[in-house]
Amino acid sequence: MFMPVALEGFGYNKIEIGTIYAVAPFMRFLLPFVFKYYIKLTHKVYIYALFSTLISAVLFVFTVDNFIAYLFASLLLGASMGITLPFVETISLQQLSKTIYGKIRMWGSVGFIVVALSLKALVPLPMTTLYILILTTILTLIFGYLALQYDKEEKHQKQEDESSFSLKKYWAFWASLFLMQMAFGGFYTFFSLYETHHGFADYFPYLWTFAVVCEIIMLYFQAPLLQRNLLTLLKFATLITVIRWLLLYLYPDSLEITFFSQSFHAISFALYHTASITYVFSLYTQKRLAQQFFLGISFGLGGSIGSFVAGYIYGEYLFLFEAFITFGAFIMLIVHDRRRETIAP
Repeated sequence: MFMPVALEGFGYNKIEIGTIYAVAPFMRFLLPFVFKYYIKLTHKVYIYALFSTLISAVLFVFTVDNFIAYLFASLLLGASMGITLPFVETISLQQLSKTIYGKIRMWGSVGFIVVALSLKALVPLPMTTLYILILTTILTLIFGYLALQYDKEEKHQKQEDESSFSLKKYWAFWASLFLMQMAFGGFYTFFSLYETHHGFADYFPYLWTFAVVCEIIMLYFQAPLLQRNLLTLLKFATLITVIRWLLLYLYPDSLEITFFSQSFHAISFALYHTASITYVFSLYTQKRLAQQFFLGISFGLGGSIGSFVAGYIYGEYLFLFEAFITFGAFIMLIVHDRRRETIAP
């Protein structure tokens, strides 16, 4: 949320910011292919990734004045997060029911709000944002290591043949995930700057906070919805997201409508994310690899290309472009829904 604004304070232009926010997600896209063919995702690899997350955050402090060096640190962070996040998500989905998962996931959103409100007064001090990032990665390392005690798969479950994992079988679903997060790539990278440039510099932390509050409410109460058809939920959430981007495009100077559009985060992120990650978990027996590909294709490739392209098209038509891309994601879900009846399990 604050890093794009902080980078602008360091003198980075829109294309450079978009590029930086493209490389880290792109590493998340490449990693699943490495783990499918060459490396087994073990506890040791996971611990190495936790430490490299901290190292990359420290490198940010020393490289922020050099675009190329900072880009390298971003690559390292992207690779590290591409290992740690799917690993923890898999543990969560193994151990928690649909009812409990959202309530646990909710605490990540609470942490986001604490950081958002705490950093609001520190935006004029860009370096402070980097120090807060280092503190966050230290806590991530500690609690990420403690999470290992809940992973029983490595010791007690038969390892699946990951080379048999297939994206082609459900290609339309993966295409939908990619397009959805491609649209979000522009939002995550440039929403704060977009609001700042429309005269709401003092309000964008509250806009983010309001969105996350709505997200928390959904995560807490969404369990009954997840008992329904997951694909129907994904279609609904995708269409709501189309409306969300259109509101930002049509009423960029209306603070009230911008706040209203942020309330859609409850559906377009919270409900969509939980439904999609649960759906992916149900599709494949290779659980960890499936979660890596989920992160890699959606937040990775989609977020990477979305951020990069948004850096070039940033301006009046940014969110109109995002709306068209998201509608494409909706069309792909319809294609997937029609194909799945003919796909052998």
